[in-house]
Amino acid sequence: MSNMIVRERHGVDSGDGGKGFVVKGSAGYRAEQGSDYQPGISAETVGSKMIWLGIITLPAGRRTKAHVHEHHETALYMMSGEELEIWTGDQLQHCERVHPGDYIYIPAGVLHVAVNRAATPSVFVGSRSEATAQESVVMRPEMDERVP
Repeated sequence: MSNMIVRERHGVDSGDGGKGFVVKGSAGYRAEQGSDYQPGISAETVGSKMIWLGIITLPAGRRTKAHVHEHHETALYMMSGEELEIWTGDQLQHCERVHPGDYIYIPAGVLHVAVNRAATPSVFVGSRSEATAQESVVMRPEMDERVP
């Protein structure tokens, strides 16, 4: 499903016989839920076992589809944009406004939708406790209409 391009890696000696990596940025992919991902650290880019780190963008005027990440937590930091709405809860009944400089935490198993009603993209640094590009996402299309 992903058209992600594996990035060029350059080894960095960690001094203990292991090796770290410097990952060069490149094109990303559109996730099933609708946001654009540019993974830097992931299972696909460096062989990570437990963490994903990268840039997540929700283009202007777009929204994600209702979904749950069954097995991993998500942490985001909004770098730029105007205002983003994050809807959470079993019935998507909670709405919070996110602005540049704000952090978002989404526990595993929490239903959510992000809505960018602004004229500029919302850009985040994101991290997940799951390393693969395909992640443990479960789409919940029956909930999409709950968010105006």
